[in-house]
Amino acid sequence: MVESDNVVLSVERQCALLGLARSTFYYASTRDDAEDWELMRLLDEQYTRTPFFGVRRMTQSLQFLGWDVGFKRVRRLLRLMGLEAIYPKPRLSIPAPGHRIYPYLLRNVPIARANQAWSTDITYIRMARGFVYLMAIMDWFSRYVLAWRLSITLENDFCLEALDEALRRHGAPEIFNSDQGSQFTSEAFTERLLKQGVRISMDGRCRAFDNIFIERLWRTVKYEEVYLRDYQSVPHARESLEAYFSFYNEQRPHQALGNTTPWQRHYARSLS
Repeated sequence: MVESDNVVLSVERQCALLGLARSTFYYASTRDDAEDWELMRLLDEQYTRTPFFGVRRMTQSLQFLGWDVGFKRVRRLLRLMGLEAIYPKPRLSIPAPGHRIYPYLLRNVPIARANQAWSTDITYIRMARGFVYLMAIMDWFSRYVLAWRLSITLENDFCLEALDEALRRHGAPEIFNSDQGSQFTSEAFTERLLKQGVRISMDGRCRAFDNIFIERLWRTVKYEEVYLRDYQSVPHARESLEAYFSFYNEQRPHQALGNTTPWQRHYARSLS
């Protein structure tokens, strides 16, 4: 915004008009973005192995590998990635002010059929340079991934697109579960569910494992897909993930499903 070659307004005057300290204009960042990306790759892998590690242990794991990093830098990178240690603690997920929070409805509820309960979450997906966010909606009974979307930001548009697709292709579930993040507590998101007669359920505070099935999905996706690729662009990531989710739904047997695929379980079909 500040033009150093402007012959009418000096840099000092432009900074004053913008409410910007002149030192800020002249400041040159010493942060190495390439180094940050490499640290985030390592943090993502460590988090997938040990999601219960907090900032201190994450920092120690990097130091053990020879990185000269401190707690503040690791905390900043984890926040940028949207990663938080999985263990019971206050304010696990923070809704936007004024958003309604719904009670958790799935405790001790037997899941006996497809479309009885869906759940959703967002995770960090690394690329060769940078990262994106992946949101998916899963059926609890079949582990079938009903819809998913990628986004370069955490704005809720991509969440709404995935929800619209899931509802259009599969009908409405009886219960829809999410965390208390602002994307899922927004009026635009919850209204779509309420209009379909869906009961909304949200993970409780200090309940780290209320959405355990989709947490397991993230682990599987990262080990079987993301960590084997170096996505060069968002279209590359989208194309590769599309192929993987097709494999996951239709070809990958699950031991927990009696070695059937999510597609077979969801539509009550078998190979025989």
